Amino acid sequence: MSARLNLLGLTRTELEALCADMGSKPFRARQLMNWLYKRGVSDFAAMSDLAKDFRAQLAERAEVRLPEIVTTQRSTDGTCKWLLRADASQAFEMVYIPENDRGTLCISSQVGCVLDCAFCSTAQQGFNRNLTTAEIVGQVWLANRELGFSPDAPRIITNVVLMGMGEPLANFRNVVPALQILLDDLCFDLSRRRVTLSTSGLVPQIYKLAEVSNVALAVSLHAPDDELRNRLVPINRIHPIAELLEACWHYIDEQNGRSVTFEYVMLDGVNDSPAQARALARLLRGRPGKVNLIPFNPYPGTPFRRSSDAAVERFRDELLRGGVMTTTRRTRGDDIDAACGQLVGRVQDRTVVRLGSKSIPVQVQA
Repeated sequence: MSARLNLLGLTRTELEALCADMGSKPFRARQLMNWLYKRGVSDFAAMSDLAKDFRAQLAERAEVRLPEIVTTQRSTDGTCKWLLRADASQAFEMVYIPENDRGTLCISSQVGCVLDCAFCSTAQQGFNRNLTTAEIVGQVWLANRELGFSPDAPRIITNVVLMGMGEPLANFRNVVPALQILLDDLCFDLSRRRVTLSTSGLVPQIYKLAEVSNVALAVSLHAPDDELRNRLVPINRIHPIAELLEACWHYIDEQNGRSVTFEYVMLDGVNDSPAQARALARLLRGRPGKVNLIPFNPYPGTPFRRSSDAAVERFRDELLRGGVMTTTRRTRGDDIDAACGQLVGRVQDRTVVRLGSKSIPVQVQA
């Protein structure tokens, strides 16, 4: 492992501190960020407006180290999925989804996942470790490069969603600075409405997030009552729906946000009845929340089936009649297992027991 510092893991404040430690003024950090993020340059020698001695110091002490690409897969619909190496035996995935009006990059925050949601392929892989801030930010930098980023061309990646492998709020320490880098106008300069963090419901961390970040929040709900959600999303045994919703409304109040998106995977005969839609509407009516219905994406060995199109439409119509804004997600990349809930990476060292097998506290890196 390299002993040099990976610049992609450093926030603006940390880069300024590094430059000061090297005897340079804060403007050097701004120049460096311009080369790294606005121009997409990783070779210090090519950063022509930096002093030669400063470039030499950088080459000695630091580097721009990206995740290594193991495989690349492209879907017939234009979706692209990369398998990225974390270390010799572990790998994780990221997905790019092109649309007419946007380009969305779905990135991972962990190698595997501990939360063991019943319908998620990632959860079946177990859990190895958290990704570092540099590994999280490096996914966006790498995807830009692979997709043909040019500083003079329109953005290729307009939206970033932390909806890949892992529970972002269980890796709080590394995810928050990554969010800062995504939003910083000297870095990726994304709008807070174009960066979305998706959580299964780590309530204490939602309150903490409200203190330090203002990105869009998405919550994996998937059930209108605790009995069912206990089975589908085991973290609900620790933080039930009422507690979770209070945290969501607090987040919106603190950040002056527009609404929380509640993700709801449609499972045939499990959570897709009109009665369950009406129960969900009662939970959310009059609140700043909208529902995104997600057709289930099957994977080998799963006991679940995708709800029929007719069932999804009935469910959506019930929610709309109940006064809840509702959309249905169009499945993308399912021919390369890149759709929601299908990311698996490669987790050979499963160091943490999955939540569903025992009633254990979730390990959170605060």
